[in-house]
Amino acid sequence: MKNKITVENQEISIIKEDYISLTDMVRNIENGLVLIEKWLRNKNTIEFIGIWEEIYNSNFNSPEFEGIKNEAGLNRFSLSVKMWINKTNAIGIMAKAGRYGGTYAHKDIAFEFASWISPKFKLYLIKEFQRLKNDEIEKLKLGWDIKRTLVKMNYHIHTDAIKKNLIPPNVAINKIQFIYATEADLLNVALFGLTAKQWKEVHPKEEGNMRDYATAEQLVVLANLENLNAQLIKQQIAFETRLTTLNGVAIEQLQLLLKYSVKKLDKLK
Repeated sequence: MKNKITVENQEISIIKEDYISLTDMVRNIENGLVLIEKWLRNKNTIEFIGIWEEIYNSNFNSPEFEGIKNEAGLNRFSLSVKMWINKTNAIGIMAKAGRYGGTYAHKDIAFEFASWISPKFKLYLIKEFQRLKNDEIEKLKLGWDIKRTLVKMNYHIHTDAIKKNLIPPNVAINKIQFIYATEADLLNVALFGLTAKQWKEVHPKEEGNMRDYATAEQLVVLANLENLNAQLIKQQIAFETRLTTLNGVAIEQLQLLLKYSVKKLDKLK
């Protein structure tokens, strides 16, 4: 799973266990990748990441670390991320290949690297990272995963109504797919105001779809809309009328749920 935050107009990737991309941090800096190795060769850096490993990594090769630390600062000294990992069994920094390739570091180490780049950049990085963590906590509090699953389960009710009432017999497969997509977008427009294609055009770099980025309240409403639209389809209500009805219900329910959420958060505070 990968998340992204934006710091000073720079998009930075974060993968599981809170590892932040150092590569993304320097992507817009001339010879930025060289800065990572330059930082890694710094004696203060080696001391810091070595202490971090000794605290959090039971398999860390401390004798090898001492040898590297003693050589740091000499003209002949060089050290890459892969060398550091291979020699010390380090886990705080990793070099990834493939789709999400680049150099990643645990947030403790990534913040230290950010400070080396710019204290201002570090402060904004911490701020955005904390915002991401707060969003994740709120999603867990509100049972986001459960609600996302509920939407997926209700989708079968929705598609069954489409299959039995909107798809003519002997219709071409591509036409069937178009009907399902159109009905899915009916719900998207009613709730989010965008079709799936329009959302992707606005967020070209995001993975998944708009429902993966919905709030818990939106997911509750979406599950309700799926059930309601299934009933309207069975009643042979016209497409345009269903869109108007669903949009009105979405607005009403969202207002009620958001009002409830605010009151709940006030009580928690």
